[in-house]
Amino acid sequence: MNRYLTTTLPYVNADPHIGFALEIVKADVLARLYALQGDEVFFNTGTDEHGQKLWQEAVKKGVAPQAYVDEYATKFKALKEKLDLYPDLHFVRTTDEHHEVAAQEFWRRCAANGDIYKKNYQIKYCVGCELEKPDSELVHERCPLHPNVDLQLIDEENYFFRFSKYQQSLLDLYASRPDFVVPDFRQKEVRMFVERGLQDFSISRLKEKMPWGIGVPNDPKHVMYVWFDALVNYISTLGWPEDTQTFEKFWGTQEAPNALQFGGKDNLRQQSAMWQAMLMSAGLPNSKQILIQGFVTSGGQKMSKSLGNVISPLNLVEKYGTDAVRYVLLRHTSAFEDSDLTLDAIHEHYTANLTNGLGNLVARVMQMATACLQGPVEMTQETKPDVDVAAYIEKFEFNRAMDCIWERVGHNDALIALEKPFVGIKSDDASIRDEAFLIIKKLVRELNAIATELEPFMPATSAKIREAVLTHKKPENLFPRI
Repeated sequence: MNRYLTTTLPYVNADPHIGFALEIVKADVLARLYALQGDEVFFNTGTDEHGQKLWQEAVKKGVAPQAYVDEYATKFKALKEKLDLYPDLHFVRTTDEHHEVAAQEFWRRCAANGDIYKKNYQIKYCVGCELEKPDSELVHERCPLHPNVDLQLIDEENYFFRFSKYQQSLLDLYASRPDFVVPDFRQKEVRMFVERGLQDFSISRLKEKMPWGIGVPNDPKHVMYVWFDALVNYISTLGWPEDTQTFEKFWGTQEAPNALQFGGKDNLRQQSAMWQAMLMSAGLPNSKQILIQGFVTSGGQKMSKSLGNVISPLNLVEKYGTDAVRYVLLRHTSAFEDSDLTLDAIHEHYTANLTNGLGNLVARVMQMATACLQGPVEMTQETKPDVDVAAYIEKFEFNRAMDCIWERVGHNDALIALEKPFVGIKSDDASIRDEAFLIIKKLVRELNAIATELEPFMPATSAKIREAVLTHKKPENLFPRI
């Protein structure tokens, strides 16, 4: 089976954020799981590199916009190694030459369908969101997501996309596919947004006012609005429009859509309404499913530099290691709601559940096994993930899947405490020793099962546990005390 997964493209105006790390690690679990099942996987991420916000920052720093985005794109590319992401991960940049060609072709197709027109307009514009902001969405005349950023009043002639034309088509899409957006309350949210009526949205800016963008075909005075350009990455990465074979293989067809998109709740409209209408306009298949997650907060507050509560995933990896960070993100965050993480809580999770939990179990079992068993324990049958683990993954509830694995860890800890095989192996009674040996063999097989279930979540740890079992050696401390 062919699988296509993509994250959103983070805007390269700051270092990688823990919220995006959560998004890409979740997507990575599915990519790895599908590959383990024998599926062919196309996993996409990248960087969004155009728009007014980036241009203004580059001007402020006195550097060329391309040099500015190059610096940040390198930091996001580093996540592949730092978070141990899927080996064949594709990385697209919206400044890539092929992406620019694809974005312009996409524009032409929408224009040919009569869905692009030019008009004068006045709007309130949030540079932080790179979005128009109607009065109904403002709080005290400010964008609620960027309350410290002044809204800009834009009065100019721009190109517009006929979003309003696709109101009924979008409602039909949601009705025909009740699980198009996950979780269901996000589907309800976007459906209600569409039901209230859609306004055509601007898809260009005057080049003399904001030059950093992809040129509009046949109009050198305009560049594409950042969202219209960036959303096309989901198909440009597949070689569209030239490589129709790869596109159909992974993106799918109208009858059999195949694209699973990950995004945050602030991307809900762009992913599940704007982008879907754009695809309809260009005559291309819609996505298969959109998975929306909440924000990561810290101490009950949104992370911000001014509050000093921003958590860097790269700093966490440096301190705790890659798999420990993957563990915290996958188990100790909500599947779909906002999640709160603090440095103290992360340290507590690491110590209690990795150092004293999984790491301690592996060390105790393999210490007993190497002390009293003559060689590796025979694995009598192929170990498959627990049915609950698989079921929760299918529902994108990665935290509950991890809970199931740690219940297994706890069960085996309890078994050791109850049966005390470490005492039995020293008994002068042969029958007691034999019973202890059987318990230790069972525990070793349990480690192998845990390793199998952990493979898509914590691949390096899974490999170390499996190697310890197969080579009959106690591994080095998996999670050193910090």
